[in-house]
Amino acid sequence: MTEKLHRQAIVIDGLIISNWSRSLFEQMREGGLTAANCTCSVWEDFDSTMANVATWKRWFAENDDLLLQVHTTADIDRAKSEGKVGIFLGWQNTSGIDANVDYLRVFRDLGVRVMQMTYNLRNRVGFGCWEKEDLGLTDFGHEVVDQMNELGILVDLSHVGAQTSDDTIRHSKKPVAYTHCCPSGLYDHPRNKTDEQLKFIADRGGFVGVATYPPFMKWGADSTLDHCLEVIDYMINIAGEDNVGIGTDFTQDQDVEFFRYLRTDPATNQACVPGEVTVAPLPKGFDTVAKYPNLTDAMERAGWSEDRIRKIIGGNWMRLLRQVWGA
Repeated sequence: MTEKLHRQAIVIDGLIISNWSRSLFEQMREGGLTAANCTCSVWEDFDSTMANVATWKRWFAENDDLLLQVHTTADIDRAKSEGKVGIFLGWQNTSGIDANVDYLRVFRDLGVRVMQMTYNLRNRVGFGCWEKEDLGLTDFGHEVVDQMNELGILVDLSHVGAQTSDDTIRHSKKPVAYTHCCPSGLYDHPRNKTDEQLKFIADRGGFVGVATYPPFMKWGADSTLDHCLEVIDYMINIAGEDNVGIGTDFTQDQDVEFFRYLRTDPATNQACVPGEVTVAPLPKGFDTVAKYPNLTDAMERAGWSEDRIRKIIGGNWMRLLRQVWGA
């Protein structure tokens, strides 16, 4: 039944930041992915982010037999019906707008439908999870959230500091998300979220995408597919099965220089995350996007109902995106 259920269901990944290639796009389709939030900006400013978006536009044209750019949830349904992978572009920082809120509309129209407020450190809108002090959402940050709400851009808080996250959740008129995170109740890590944070975002109508990223799990490099399921189950028990989905944080095919780039503050050229820079491991049994059916299989083996499986692998994401993006 697993193969049939997986192929019939809407399957959405809330965050992938892999090394993009034709081969990877083929694996995404092989894995039955209906749609994914694909990062196109982390530290980049307006000009560099525009260049990244232009590259994606070329990839959409060159791989139109595999990919369909997503602007609306109707596009996700269309990707499913056409047997393609729907891609909605996302940011892991708001540095791409420089200090101009009007740029949000430009990028929304280009297909950027998810934006994270901060990436690890402070910026114009607020504070990141690796800052020693978090003073919360700035005045400019409030303005950015208001504009994102108006434009139908999903607010992401995965790498955001606790106070800035709380301020954003309270201020936003639309649901917001931790698109890719793990619970600190299972493993204490600066990037993970406490039970209280997870309950708070869910109680305010928000959403949690569960990361299957071994550095955020207590088993580290020994993490397996079954461990990933344990984390998802924990999240469901905290936030509720209607408020949880998958946001793998897949870094497939990335090299050590990429991880160094992620962990380096461009303003100072100094590391903003402690520790040795290495290529992050991927979970055993779920180490490529082509193996997405293994996740559905693990859910079935665990005795999950078909309704719960459909919700977690994509149905809940669709409901959230309809709420934020509109019809």
